[in-house]
Amino acid sequence: MTVTALDNVKDYTASEVAHIVHTAKNAAERASLEYLHTTLNGEDNFPCGFAWAEIYDVRANSRAGKMLAAAGLRKVTGHWYWHNPGGLPVQNVDCKTAGADAAVRVLRDYGFSAYSVDRLD
Repeated sequence: MTVTALDNVKDYTASEVAHIVHTAKNAAERASLEYLHTTLNGEDNFPCGFAWAEIYDVRANSRAGKMLAAAGLRKVTGHWYWHNPGGLPVQNVDCKTAGADAAVRVLRDYGFSAYSVDRLD
């Protein structure tokens, strides 16, 4: 499926939002795996922490919001929360941040107001 970036994320269909989230998740997983294997030599070590993506300006009752919820994202005060978009079961914060950054790049390419956030444990 090919999705063309629109000026307003509210104009995406449900299937387009699902495709965008799927694409962002795949990009996040690839980036996390690449960081794990190239920078960490396949070993989960160094600083432990968390990383996530935050998506703003999408109402929960919109088509886009309903699809974000269906994809497993949570609506918290003021934004959508996507914990560890890369999905790797590692503790390294940099590995998780690489995934969150990749997911955010995809989301921004499609017009979403998204940011990656991390913190040490």
